[in-house]
Amino acid sequence: MPRRLLQCRPTEQTQMSPFFSLSIPLFFLFLLSPIPSYSAQPQNFSSLTAANSPWTPASNRVLLSNNNVFAAGFLQSSPNLYSFSVWYYNKSTPLSRTIVVWSVKAQLDNSSTLSITSGQLVLSNGPNTSNLWPSIETARPASSAKLVLHDNGSLVFSGSDWESFKVPTDTLLPNQNISGTTITSLNGRFTFNSTDLRFNNTDSYWTVSETETGRFLMLDDSGFILGEDGRIFSADVDEKCLRRINIGNDGNLRVYSYCQNDSTEWTVVWQSNPELCKIHGSCGPNSICIGDGGSSTYCVCPSGFRNTTPDSYNCERKIPMKNMKNTKFIRLDYVNFTGGSNQTNIGSKNLSDCQARCLDNDNCLGFMYNYDGTGRCILQLERLLYGYWSPGENTANAMFLRVDSSETEETNFKGLTSVLETTCPVNISLPSPPDESNTTTRNIAIICTLFAAELISGVAFFWAFLKKYIKYRNMAQTLGLELLPAGGPKRFTLSEVKAATNGFSDPIGKGGFGDVYKGELSDKRVVAVKCLKNVAGGDGEFWAEVTIIARMHHLNLVRLWGFCAEKGQRILIYEYVPNGSLDKYLFRSGRPTDGKAMDEVVGEMKPVLDWNIRYRIAVGVARAIAYLHEECLEWVLHCDIKPENILLGDDFCPKISDFGLAKLRKKEDMVSMSRIRGTRGYMAPEWAKTDQITPKADVYSFGMVLLEIVSGIRNFEMQGSFIESENWYFPGWAFDKVFKEMKVEDILDRQIKHAYDDRMHFKLVDRMVKTAMWCLQDRPELRPSMGKVAKMLEGTVEIMEPKKPTIFYLGDD
Repeated sequence: MPRRLLQCRPTEQTQMSPFFSLSIPLFFLFLLSPIPSYSAQPQNFSSLTAANSPWTPASNRVLLSNNNVFAAGFLQSSPNLYSFSVWYYNKSTPLSRTIVVWSVKAQLDNSSTLSITSGQLVLSNGPNTSNLWPSIETARPASSAKLVLHDNGSLVFSGSDWESFKVPTDTLLPNQNISGTTITSLNGRFTFNSTDLRFNNTDSYWTVSETETGRFLMLDDSGFILGEDGRIFSADVDEKCLRRINIGNDGNLRVYSYCQNDSTEWTVVWQSNPELCKIHGSCGPNSICIGDGGSSTYCVCPSGFRNTTPDSYNCERKIPMKNMKNTKFIRLDYVNFTGGSNQTNIGSKNLSDCQARCLDNDNCLGFMYNYDGTGRCILQLERLLYGYWSPGENTANAMFLRVDSSETEETNFKGLTSVLETTCPVNISLPSPPDESNTTTRNIAIICTLFAAELISGVAFFWAFLKKYIKYRNMAQTLGLELLPAGGPKRFTLSEVKAATNGFSDPIGKGGFGDVYKGELSDKRVVAVKCLKNVAGGDGEFWAEVTIIARMHHLNLVRLWGFCAEKGQRILIYEYVPNGSLDKYLFRSGRPTDGKAMDEVVGEMKPVLDWNIRYRIAVGVARAIAYLHEECLEWVLHCDIKPENILLGDDFCPKISDFGLAKLRKKEDMVSMSRIRGTRGYMAPEWAKTDQITPKADVYSFGMVLLEIVSGIRNFEMQGSFIESENWYFPGWAFDKVFKEMKVEDILDRQIKHAYDDRMHFKLVDRMVKTAMWCLQDRPELRPSMGKVAKMLEGTVEIMEPKKPTIFYLGDD
């Protein structure tokens, strides 16, 4: 997530900067203002002819369509301002607000009139003024000329010579021809010409080709947008609903629907841009647009820039780049600029090659690089426009912004890729030796002092060693002094552990390997203390295994700080992970348990994890297991992957616990009845057979956890099905829903199912489900390695169509 170090100001999408300013016609200001109600009920009539003209605002008349859905006439915005418009007639209760669908582009006053003179339709704003009505090519005799409003909302004069459908404003109605017409937002900044959306009428930021329909032709009564290559479903299929296409002041093209049986409000059933920040003109030059996941955005300046116009958010460099050879780059994760003069992928061997190409070009203001192995390199030349931040889309993308080398500000857009280092570099410096002295006496004094200090230190260390040896004589006799591992974890005494945990008075969890208590060390570090039970082997084996575990360092592994082995106790001291285990966030029964009152259960409810956080958790856990399997000097099997052993940090960064402890248990203990009850549903089929246990057992367990992250339900909680309970299998049920019935929404977690957007989240969910199906194959050799599983989730390798997972003793269907 970006660090909001700069001053950020929420803005509406309709806000304009001086850089993008356009003149707004006065009649649009009328359409944007509230429409007052008439003081008296207007008179309705079916057509305007020469006989009943002129028509003035004072006439208080409304031209109605035969179906009473549309109305036309003078709409009043203030005591002296009017506009001639077509709107949805809102006399009845369900249509509570007036929605204007067409309007003459002119502002009128009390003296305005609409009349039919010599077969011409004349709209004037007082005497001796020009005709404000849109041009009419053909004139009809005054006796046959008339203005009528059709049931489809089209205002027609003299048969078909002129109609409002041919000169639309910002709205298109069902059965209105879209091809060949252009609609413009009320603020005049955005247009749609049936093929693409444009900013300032020149800069295209969305095209119809993204929907694979060629171009939009028409919105029909059934809720379909017809295209050259077919049709796309965009609304409901109830023919009784009213619909309209509108381009808003935020530049987004939307389809609205109103069904009287379902709602009393117009609802959005389709929109061109789910991410509003991708609409050009949302923020000023050099600034970055950030969406809140809803209908609003705000702008920030990148590192090295400051805002110069608070009302529009235009950013400029704090330190100008006077010498282009004396520059450097600041990395902005998940940031993309789409308005540079060069948007061509030039291709590069690596990051250094892409950076060198930008440095060689004085017009290069930065470059974008993808870490997905494709070598995608895009130089940003001359200008930085239309920047936006999107971690869900640009998971492997980073923007490198060029600044003066004297710039000291750090990046304010930092992603997970910058914190995946598993080793910490340490700079060690030795003091400089003292200056040489020619004085022999001084040299002798220094040598004697050093010798005396060494002797005293040796005596002190030897005395401390004897005290430790006496205190732990039994341990020393068992291990032998030569077996003490160098650089191992810190050893705590039992009294120190009891003092840290206040006598084991604060339990925070129970697991298959023992109980866990919260404590605080003497240096104020908060720790989690696990008291192991049923540990096999002697003290030497335990000490050796603990040393191996402590040397495993990874971002997504819980850090082991120390241990205690005294008086038959086996205790491990881990770092404390504040947010608890993953199961508390996924599985919510909502019922009081263990004698708890309902208010206690509500107090313990955890926040709901959105799709992006769940995806980050899945990727982090996969990387950690791959590290245990493939990157450690001595590969380690976890043998107990489940949500209870996945802890979440402050930023919901996942950390795996209980790794490396499986070596302290025997296989017959792992598959005992008590063990199966503890982790039923997560153990691979080979545990119940005589097959050899391999890392593919952990792959199976991870696949089950991955499926639970998507569905939010336990794998052994049977869902609605006609299959008998003893034959029901959670992965098989999920496979049928996704790949046979094509109903992926049926397996999504109900807590965040409403937030699922097919365009934003489909790739994430699809990769997670397909990867889980491959991990859950019955035969171990069919499952991928954890290294490949991590790449499948990251999207760097292609995922083939998986086979249906089956229970090993039932076989395929």
